Amino acid sequence: MTAVPPPPDARLPDGYAVRLAPGTRRREDGAVLLGGSPLRLLRLSSRARTLLAGDRLTVTDASSAALAGRLLDTGVATPEPAGPAPGPADVTVVVPVRDRADGVARLLAALRADPVTAGVRVLVVDDGSADPAALAAAATGAEVLRHERSRGPAAARDTGLRAATTAAVAFLDSDCVPEPGWLAALLPHLADPRLALVAPRVTALPSTAPGWVTPYETAVSALDMGPAPARVAPLSGLSYVPSAALLARRAALGEGFDPGMRVAEDVDLVWRLTAAGWRVRYEPAARVAHDHPSTTGSWLRRRAVYGTGAAPLAARHGSLVAPVVVSPWTAAALVPAVAGGRPGRVLAAGVLGAATVRLARRLAGPGRPAPYGLAAALVVRGSAAGARTLARAATRHHWPLAAAAALVSRRARRGLAVLAVADAVLGWLPHRGRVGLLRFAAARRLEDLAYGAGLWAGALRARDARALLPARPPDVAPPRPR
Repeated sequence: MTAVPPPPDARLPDGYAVRLAPGTRRREDGAVLLGGSPLRLLRLSSRARTLLAGDRLTVTDASSAALAGRLLDTGVATPEPAGPAPGPADVTVVVPVRDRADGVARLLAALRADPVTAGVRVLVVDDGSADPAALAAAATGAEVLRHERSRGPAAARDTGLRAATTAAVAFLDSDCVPEPGWLAALLPHLADPRLALVAPRVTALPSTAPGWVTPYETAVSALDMGPAPARVAPLSGLSYVPSAALLARRAALGEGFDPGMRVAEDVDLVWRLTAAGWRVRYEPAARVAHDHPSTTGSWLRRRAVYGTGAAPLAARHGSLVAPVVVSPWTAAALVPAVAGGRPGRVLAAGVLGAATVRLARRLAGPGRPAPYGLAAALVVRGSAAGARTLARAATRHHWPLAAAAALVSRRARRGLAVLAVADAVLGWLPHRGRVGLLRFAAARRLEDLAYGAGLWAGALRARDARALLPARPPDVAPPRPR
């Protein structure tokens, strides 16, 4: 595994601010914060309560910087960056490419059209193109570095990283077209000395040859992380950001991407950075368009390839890659509930009741009664999330097992059909103005079949089942910090 250096022992600069994230709740007269992803409960000291009198905290000294950093690291707050940060002159753009001369020319034209990036140094890394002369002609104005044979996108990015000398490096794939202002929206985040990566939102580039899958891919591309800014960390609501477009602090990356990974190298890098103590952010105010696959065959092949990345991730990061994250309490309640009948429902209620009592006692503050109402709400919320995760896994990650069960059980067939329809409808509702329900449902089922097939094929090839096994979520109420 490629190593990354630890972050510096440096605090957030004066003037940097954080604001409580949407959905974060204050309880016990402001002494408790409940929010983040995964859900966390934080108890604030009297000093911290004074510093965070409202929803916003501005860094003015070491104490406020420490509190702001903790709020960022638990995901209960979002940053409002301020302070010294690299400028455009401190950025090198690295473009890994193989046989996409037209894409490189389009990308470079977009960079030159943006006043912020018009003068940045661009390194085009030719990863063994069949026609290097054509690529060199398309890369006019950029420096071209060449691999005589293809070594993969991770190795190509690392070649550009080693050649860069600036404080920051932007990685852009050759099928990307950055929108004006993308870099200006990302650079302020580097005022945080512990921030290693910040990623823009990757949206769909209007297709010149749209196919059947284009409306679906435009609405719910695997590269589009959505409209909300977020902390990026494993087992959170946003566990990775794609390497199609990234801005990185060069000193944080060490040797860079793992060249031994031909897929999921971006997930691996994010998880190594967060494990070392670095921060990673997603900033959708910056937008980069991406040329998505337009033919159904190429789209399905890419989804299957994405699935194969889980096995090497499991070998490097263990349970962080788990397709199902569910607590033992939720699992213990769901099994009898699904089994059916009144005895099963009674047993499930008893399990959830015991979980509520246990959590309430853990949530109780010094000298305060156990908050049974809050605990019950959290148990119900966690159980519902666990049930959704298991249902999604049945149609995506573990569909081979679900299909095998459906072959021998009428009840399993009915259940799987209900799950497949419900999953499609619920997934479609936020995008109902952009793609029709029938197309969405068909594309979702095909996508899940392809991804699940790649997941199982990768696990079988590696002879490693860890990419298929469940994991338990982080504790909602970790020990109180000193």
